[in-house]
Amino acid sequence: MSGSQTPAGADRRGAGHFRVLVVDDERSLRTLLTRILRDEGYEVGEAASAEAALEELERRAAHLVVTDLRLPGLDGIELLRRVRKSSPETLVIVITAFGTVASAVEAMKLGAVDYLTKPLANPDELRVVVREALARRRLADDAAALRPALGGLPLARDPAMQQVLELVTAVAPGEATVLITGESGTGKEVIARAVHALSPRASRPLVAVNCAALSETLLDSELFGHERGAFTGAHERRRGRFELADGSTLFLDEVGEMSPTLQAKLLRVLQEREFTRVGGSTLIRVDVRVIAATNRDLEQAMRQGRFREDLYYRIAVFPIPIPPLRARRGDILPLAGLFLEQAARRAGKTLGRFSPEAERALVAYAWPGNVRELMNVVERAVILERGDQVQLAHLAIQGTTTASPPPERLNLRELERDAILRALELTGGNRREAAELLGIGLRTLQYRLKEYAEGEEGGEEGGDGRGEG
Repeated sequence: MSGSQTPAGADRRGAGHFRVLVVDDERSLRTLLTRILRDEGYEVGEAASAEAALEELERRAAHLVVTDLRLPGLDGIELLRRVRKSSPETLVIVITAFGTVASAVEAMKLGAVDYLTKPLANPDELRVVVREALARRRLADDAAALRPALGGLPLARDPAMQQVLELVTAVAPGEATVLITGESGTGKEVIARAVHALSPRASRPLVAVNCAALSETLLDSELFGHERGAFTGAHERRRGRFELADGSTLFLDEVGEMSPTLQAKLLRVLQEREFTRVGGSTLIRVDVRVIAATNRDLEQAMRQGRFREDLYYRIAVFPIPIPPLRARRGDILPLAGLFLEQAARRAGKTLGRFSPEAERALVAYAWPGNVRELMNVVERAVILERGDQVQLAHLAIQGTTTASPPPERLNLRELERDAILRALELTGGNRREAAELLGIGLRTLQYRLKEYAEGEEGGEEGGDGRGEG
């Protein structure tokens, strides 16, 4: 079974393009599950044993495997192991008998995305679990498709960033003006370049300008060009960025720093698709798609009279908010690993990994400077490191992490519990949203909360139980 194999005809947009393999030696249950999933529009295959399932997957890959844990010959756990090893992108949901949920917990530790108990009380339970699992698969596939446009950066391991890339995939083929918002260092220009790279304008280069880097007069000339003699030093006619971007995409970084005068000129270009050069009178028409970005709260700037309301609604046709790195911790170690590889190569070193203590510190740190700060921290550590792995002592982040317990008190269960409680806090107790934030199934979250409650003799279950969405 090939790990990179994609099921034939897989168009990630509809249920009919997802293939599910149902594995159960009990014919009646296998037939029931197959019928329910086919009624949902999925393409469904069947297998009566783990061995038959592996043979079927060798012939034709599946997006999702739904398997009983108790099977003749190889059991469901061994099937899960082999599927995860040979085809990591294939999701697995396990079915276990009521009263043996511990087996499902073991399966999820090995990589299963969710579990069901039998007898199946309600067909909707199967529908919901499968729908949620395949929605995560679709986001992961979108992220993988975007990776070349993102310069190979593994930016979408975390569900929060996967949602950003889903927005990129949706808006890129059209002509809508895009507003990318987020803190400094979150990768707004990377996302802008991804939108352009996936658009029909990708054959022409993206044109970019930083609106905060130039004075009003220079930015006016930079955007719209100038005629000879328009101002002191204007010795010849010069084309502006709008002209250079004709037929392509113009990226306006830090658009919130524009003066009121330039805001008015930008509004006219967006409305009329025409402008005049500085010092000129000839109207110049252009076909330009605009992508803007800012780290400012433009709605607050509007209320304060510092940003035009009409311009805001022109550039914010399709907003893409980028979460800060501290809100997508699943991306920290993949990004750190990439930056380590790049920095080590530049430095001519053979560093291949971070120590466990360094990894814990990287994940716990708040990263106020976001991805840019992470890149700089790793670069500095590589310069200082003399061994074969980056040690905690060489990361310039000690004393400013968000994790308070000392390293000797940390264990996997405590970290997992803290992450779940933090997710519930961030979502106001909404368990479904917390599960999505954590990248786990709702049933997995519910089981963990029940487990914590039983282990604490009346302790809190995490959140106020305000429902599942």
